[in-house]
Amino acid sequence: MSIDFLISALVTIIGVSTPILLAATGELVVEKSGVLNLGVEGMMLIGAIAGFAVTNATFNPWAGLICAAAAGVLAASMFGVLVLTLGSNQVATGLALSIFGIGLSSLIGQAYEGTMNPPFGSIFPYELAHHPYGKVLFGHSPLVYFAFVMVFATSWFLNRTRAGLVLRAVGENDLSAHSIGYSVVGVRFAAIAFGGALAGLAGAYFSMVITPIWAQQLTAGRGWIALALVVFAGWRASRLIFGAYLFGFLMTLELYAKASGYHVMPSQFWASMPYLMAVVVLAVISARDRGGSYAPACLGRPFVPNG
Repeated sequence: MSIDFLISALVTIIGVSTPILLAATGELVVEKSGVLNLGVEGMMLIGAIAGFAVTNATFNPWAGLICAAAAGVLAASMFGVLVLTLGSNQVATGLALSIFGIGLSSLIGQAYEGTMNPPFGSIFPYELAHHPYGKVLFGHSPLVYFAFVMVFATSWFLNRTRAGLVLRAVGENDLSAHSIGYSVVGVRFAAIAFGGALAGLAGAYFSMVITPIWAQQLTAGRGWIALALVVFAGWRASRLIFGAYLFGFLMTLELYAKASGYHVMPSQFWASMPYLMAVVVLAVISARDRGGSYAPACLGRPFVPNG
């Protein structure tokens, strides 16, 4: 196995892991506030089509990223209004958001079928970004570095700041937080909006970096893997990177197995590996005692203030 092969594989793993890491980081904050949003896949697709369409119209990828994040926030805000203000069921509303995102992105995307945007590549000098060894560190889209920054920033926010402590308190005991004067709905709405912004950026990574040619449902279920990753990480931001790169490694196996002509296992087996892993992880963790889990105590429960 040559060093060039290892470098190429590492670059691929980093690329396919980034959108999962972004979406999972946003969902972690949402769940830490006590809200379960299963609409990550839908928000990613809405962000993907928004980023692609704006980039195609303006030829400015930065404008595309901003609009992708804004579209994710808008989709998440609809979810927030329904579950926080109107008291709808979080699971059902999240699933509806995923279905809505799939349908909306397919509808808008019909006008862009086969359209290609310039790839959103590295911001580093060409010599560094395309050097055989330098491309591991410098050959990526800015979203790759942003994903790393957001993981560490989120960990610091949740564990080292007063606002993060308030958010975790809302997720652990919303009635107590409400009784001492904190706005449970306000905190949760802000967390939902943050999760929507990162999900929108994760979707834009697919349509602007991985495959800058529009295709329907190009996220291919990665939003569900991001949801599983939050559980896999034990609701700890510091573990998200390891989990994202584990899933990224499994996805890369499929690509290299097909490219190498390795036919001992059918291609469908390699394609299903990340999803099988997600199911196994969720099953194993769900079988553990509640005391071994770091899930917020109020996760998925509607907030009903007393008086």
